[in-house]
Amino acid sequence: MRSLRVALAQINPTVGDLDGNVDRILAAIRDAEAAACDLVVLPELAVTGYPPEDLLLRRPFVSENLAALDRIQDATRGLHVTAVVGFVDLAPDAHNAAAVLHDGRRAGVYHKQYLPNYGVFDESRYFRPGAESPVFRIAGVPVGVSICEDIWYSSGPVQAQALAGAEVVVNLNGSPFHAGKIDERERMLATRAADNAVIVCYCNMVGGQDALIFDGGSAIFDARGERTAAASMFEETLLISDLDVGAVGQVRLHDPRLRRLPPEPPHAVPVSAARDGSRPPLDPPANEPHLDDVAAIYRALVLGTRDYVRKTGFEKVVVALSGGIDSTLTATIAADALGPENVTAVAMPSRYSSEGSIADARALAENLGIDLLTLPIEGPFAAHLDVLHDAFAGRSPDVTEENLQARLRGNLIMALSNKFGWLVLTTSNKSESATGYTTLYGDMTGGLAVIQDVPKTTVYRLARHVNDVAGPQPNGDGRIPRSVIEKPPSAELRPDQRDEDSLMPYERLDPILQAFVEEDRTLDEIVARGFDEADVRRVMTLVTRAEYKRRQAAPGLKITPRAFGKDRRFPIANAYRGF
Repeated sequence: MRSLRVALAQINPTVGDLDGNVDRILAAIRDAEAAACDLVVLPELAVTGYPPEDLLLRRPFVSENLAALDRIQDATRGLHVTAVVGFVDLAPDAHNAAAVLHDGRRAGVYHKQYLPNYGVFDESRYFRPGAESPVFRIAGVPVGVSICEDIWYSSGPVQAQALAGAEVVVNLNGSPFHAGKIDERERMLATRAADNAVIVCYCNMVGGQDALIFDGGSAIFDARGERTAAASMFEETLLISDLDVGAVGQVRLHDPRLRRLPPEPPHAVPVSAARDGSRPPLDPPANEPHLDDVAAIYRALVLGTRDYVRKTGFEKVVVALSGGIDSTLTATIAADALGPENVTAVAMPSRYSSEGSIADARALAENLGIDLLTLPIEGPFAAHLDVLHDAFAGRSPDVTEENLQARLRGNLIMALSNKFGWLVLTTSNKSESATGYTTLYGDMTGGLAVIQDVPKTTVYRLARHVNDVAGPQPNGDGRIPRSVIEKPPSAELRPDQRDEDSLMPYERLDPILQAFVEEDRTLDEIVARGFDEADVRRVMTLVTRAEYKRRQAAPGLKITPRAFGKDRRFPIANAYRGF
């Protein structure tokens, strides 16, 4: 039996931290060498971090990335393991590239051929596509190298490499998370492995980068399309597996396209020889089951919050805690991401705040172990009403007075941020952001919108998930107080206010938003699903009119297939209403 011991290094690089990324890469290479691996695979653009965006337009940055790759190459001198590392190449144009490094030399370079230019991706802005699909002989095994999008195309480089004799294909990735994506991704990988009778080794990065969250989920599929190993999601890890390359030939005997191939690919670039002697056997590799969607979303939000805070240089955060479901979930995520000692909650009750909401905020802070400050806004609110009294004479109270309270809270929480260096986490969800049910310079104030891409109905699912995982608290209640989950949602900015008085029940609103915002369905298509035309038209109008607010919002973590921001780009001055 011929085998190849492969390590998939699921690391968490930081964009622009070339020294830190090199340290992570070298640590993975050393660990793979210590485990007697033949090959270690690093993620897409592991040297620079992904996506580096317009840093790529700065020539010094690209040059320093090349110097960093030279350091990695030098560090492989004297090692048996071959490393495949993602970097930016200049040849002479910029390419999203993978270097094949062995024993202090660069055996070859692969250039990504399919450059995604949709959703959050802008790679055609920065890179030229590659054209060649080389095969490398690593420890006597022909191996193809590809990058991310390349493997999604059935007639792409993976097929070309298989037809040239590759028995193993490694695929380097910076594939962002959204709920449900891993199932779609693994179906594709299984198909690509089986269709080409190759072993597919898929290595994805992990971590948060601005709005994007990378879930890891690195995996190996045999030549029949069966998943034989899978890494944990949302964690840095080294997935090591012995590949039964001998079995590939048996599968290919039954593939009419591949059975007449020469036993050895004629053009494979020699990289490394097989190890002499035996090596210690491996325990069976991890083959982690998938998380369900709610658990995956929660883990993604925790990871995204942790990395955003730390990678931007903050240590502590502050959250305006009203006792409502959105601020409650945001504070809970923050405590899990950063530790309760790094989270401060601020209650800012007004004349309209219910006793229940104030009690719920206190109970949550106690359950989470976070500090709670109380800064009543009645005095400042009354003072502002007094200042505006003559200007507003003859006009009844309306949304102006409601927004005034939200903006007072925004001022106070930003004062705390300035004084103590805390990052403000905003608490608006996707349903509110979509419809404009938020206040500029009020509840939208802050540095990171943790749940901005989370629909309100999913907010409730996540809250119940938190309680299911945590179990009953010493007081017999849930970690998130049950009263927070059970009470009708309200901004509490006027007497007896409820969200559905201004919007509609979220169970009806969220499916319309999903169809319009995420799926780009037309008015007629959404109505055909059974929704009232007036409701659909109203929601579409609200979404369109609120674009100016979203442009001024804090960056939010992406967990759906189409988030606001780079995923969805519409003009603010927009008179088109052809829904």
